[in-house]
Amino acid sequence: MLASSSGNNATKAKKLVGILTARFGEIPWWPGDTDEVMIGAILTQQTRWENVVRALAILKDQGLCSMQALYSADPRVIEDAVRCTGFYRIKARRLKSLAVFVVETCGGTVRMATVPTPKLRAGLLLVNGIGEETADSILCYGFSRPSFVIDAYTERIARCAGITAPRSALKTLFESVLAKDPHVYHQTHAHIVEYAKGWCTKKRCDGCRIMALNG
Repeated sequence: MLASSSGNNATKAKKLVGILTARFGEIPWWPGDTDEVMIGAILTQQTRWENVVRALAILKDQGLCSMQALYSADPRVIEDAVRCTGFYRIKARRLKSLAVFVVETCGGTVRMATVPTPKLRAGLLLVNGIGEETADSILCYGFSRPSFVIDAYTERIARCAGITAPRSALKTLFESVLAKDPHVYHQTHAHIVEYAKGWCTKKRCDGCRIMALNG
């Protein structure tokens, strides 16, 4: 029964990926450099992306859009710069913690890029305020590693497609059906987010092609 359920989930995941790829094709997604992606992964927690864009622009204007700059900056300056994203004191502390990890533990962003994915992911998960979704966003988008991002959108669409695997198993499931290509991971997650924003957040369940898989 377990093997049958696992196979059924994989089949539905493949169909889901195929539907979304056919619908959206190639879409641009998070073009920033590695430091900007790491900063954005923290700032995007519990806020709209538009607010993150504003905060990143402020950080750039103040010369703070890098791990080294954040490492050296006064926490109050960081707080003011990211205020528009909400929970700004918490996020400033998390940015500081991440900067300490990057600079002191890894020896900087360039050396960080040489760390094997499992070790780097484990290290990121030890940083205050970084959970699996944020860690995988940093790995996937910041370092182009094949580490698939599972967020609320992914889980919701997976459920609509009839995928029964628990959230803790979704990462392994999607990675088992996707080509081991970071670009494929980028695009698949981007497709999921775009579809969810257009359908799930607007509760357009009638006519949803993903729901049709749940049969």
